[in-house]
Amino acid sequence: MAMPQNSTRENGFCFPRPLDFSCPRPHPGEAGRPLGAVSGGDGCSTPLSNGIASSGAPSPSGSCAEPLCTASPAQEETPFEEGIKYVSADGEELACGWGGFTPGCLQLCNTSKGVLFFLCVASFLQGMTVNGFINTVITSIERRFDLRSYQSGLIASSYDIAACVCLTFVSYFGGNGHKPRWLGWGVLVMALGSLLFALPHFTTARYEARSAAQVGVCGGNQSLPCSQAASSLSGYRFVFMLGQFLHGMGATPLYTLGVTYLDENVKTNYSPVYIAVFYTAAILGPAAGYLVGGMFLNIYTEIGRETDMAPENTLWVGAWWIGFLGAGAASLLISIPILGYPQRLPGSQRYIVMRVSEAHQLKDGSHKKASDPDFGKTVKDLPRSVLLLLKNPTFIFLCLAGATEATLIAGMSTFGPKFLESQFSLSASEAATFFGYLVVPAGGGGTFLGGFLVNKFKLRCSGIIKLCLLCTVSSLLAIFIFFIHCPNMPMAGVTQMYDGSALPGGHLNLTAACNAQCGCLQDTYSPVCGTDGIMYYSPCHAGCKSVSVNLRNGQKVYQECSCADKSLLPGSGKAEAGKCISSCAKKPLLLFFMFVVILFTFLSSIPALTATLRCVSDRQRSFALGIQWIVVRTLGGIPGPIAFGSMIDKSCLLWQDQCGEQGSCYVYQNSAMSRYTLVAGLVYKVLGTTFFIVACLLYKPPPAESAPGSLDASENGTSDLQEHKPSLPAEEDI
Repeated sequence: MAMPQNSTRENGFCFPRPLDFSCPRPHPGEAGRPLGAVSGGDGCSTPLSNGIASSGAPSPSGSCAEPLCTASPAQEETPFEEGIKYVSADGEELACGWGGFTPGCLQLCNTSKGVLFFLCVASFLQGMTVNGFINTVITSIERRFDLRSYQSGLIASSYDIAACVCLTFVSYFGGNGHKPRWLGWGVLVMALGSLLFALPHFTTARYEARSAAQVGVCGGNQSLPCSQAASSLSGYRFVFMLGQFLHGMGATPLYTLGVTYLDENVKTNYSPVYIAVFYTAAILGPAAGYLVGGMFLNIYTEIGRETDMAPENTLWVGAWWIGFLGAGAASLLISIPILGYPQRLPGSQRYIVMRVSEAHQLKDGSHKKASDPDFGKTVKDLPRSVLLLLKNPTFIFLCLAGATEATLIAGMSTFGPKFLESQFSLSASEAATFFGYLVVPAGGGGTFLGGFLVNKFKLRCSGIIKLCLLCTVSSLLAIFIFFIHCPNMPMAGVTQMYDGSALPGGHLNLTAACNAQCGCLQDTYSPVCGTDGIMYYSPCHAGCKSVSVNLRNGQKVYQECSCADKSLLPGSGKAEAGKCISSCAKKPLLLFFMFVVILFTFLSSIPALTATLRCVSDRQRSFALGIQWIVVRTLGGIPGPIAFGSMIDKSCLLWQDQCGEQGSCYVYQNSAMSRYTLVAGLVYKVLGTTFFIVACLLYKPPPAESAPGSLDASENGTSDLQEHKPSLPAEEDI
């Protein structure tokens, strides 16, 4: 049976026959106005299309405030390839293209799925570059350009500094402007940052390193003299800092405007899933960066030049720059289609009409100021926008909870590989790869699952905050696994004396009778595992006098190691390059609960983001995300690694000695490392739980009777509209 005319007018959905109706223009912030206010109209001249060639039914892609009508018969018969004019009722261009170039084939991508694809590629490239390549190659950059640890720390921090500087400007003006253009130019700036980061490789002389076949053995030349003048290459740190600054500038629109653009152009129910897919791509990026960056580091930095060094050598510098060139070129290409998208997608207006406002209701009613269509278009409204957000307690405590979670995520991503390296006696590359395999299913799966749960159970804002609270409590319980730890592998002179006895007072003693004549220096750390199952600081400290290569696995084997010789036959002691393999029985249990902690930490990320979008007014969504990112970075992202690093440094047993100056830590005490990690994790998890509880208690939703539609209204809009409008015809009469 055909739907009665009055029902069609009230629901505002299109059917295969032409319909002419209009309604008073609502304010953007008043998308929740009852649809029953729609009245019949007479006349309509602007053709509309939802951008789907196979459908003859028009879609109200323009505002509900304007007359809606179908295309004329002549226009309906026009083939898709010849082009359909995509305009809204107020003359807004809705076609995908660049200027006047809008070919019909491009309109296949002019959908929410098309936008999602390109934004996912951009977020993947951003994560792979900033959180993957940078963390992987930072040691090689230090070695190549003679940088100190604090200088490389400044390089890494330049990203967050740029983001904090640009977030307010980008989120405020970009949120009320043409979002795809802001996004496209941002990705383009990010591409320039990657290309600039790789530039020093091409502007410096070739890397020269002395042959080190005999370095490290007893009696060999142990190290470069300390009096060597400081290299002028350290000035390139400013180029790297500028490249990272451009990375931060370019990524700023991606996680503010990109999220709101997706949220505005899909059904409210599907929004968490789209955002979850978007963030999952951003999490898979660093994992790919670790794996691909590690592969590039096995290639010598001067490609095509012969060298007798192996990647295990302390003087080896890998091809750190290849990844940045590739990521820069890819970002450059992906920015082009993003720049071609319209300000809003065809057909998106119907989702705005159906959207139910869940903004927190302020007692003084000042939240209604954001409903003004002219609000936020000038810089004069900036202080008032900030004030409205500061008066929203739910938003404030969601920001604080996000900061605590960001602290944990930043700490885990920075020191997670180091924790695995110490607990399981792995090499740095093995630990990074292992951690990448752990983060992909836990971080990526948790992020996607969080968005899926919000969509599956059709959660409102208060329900979403309760889901975040449940996830935080679950990860809080799982973090108690850090009560257990793996024992340290025995290391001569560090964890025990050379004769196996305990170190007096815990002081280092790397010299013994077996290596007293070797002249070993402490500034070359190259651990080896002796046949006696004990690790030594270097082949020299193990008293090894010669070296050979195992043809079966390419591993270096040191021979005539006097300190590892426990037999009656002199000269029979041997040692292999690298650490001794740990046989910790608690390894599976520790890995499982680390997986759980990472899973539930990331599982709450998309629900928390969705709750932030829903507890503020529609016109403040982009700006609210910008403010939240500033809080998250200043309170979590920037100090997070510093807080975790300072805690973990307290467990160091062996510090690097750089000509009398303390460098980085070589060996940690595993029991102390687990204990300090537990303390830091508990503090931030308890704070996060508290903030989510307060946000849930203080949230005040709008009155239910003011909602015209429903968040889970289906596309043909019958079920929930009937729930709020019992006077509509029953479904079987449609």
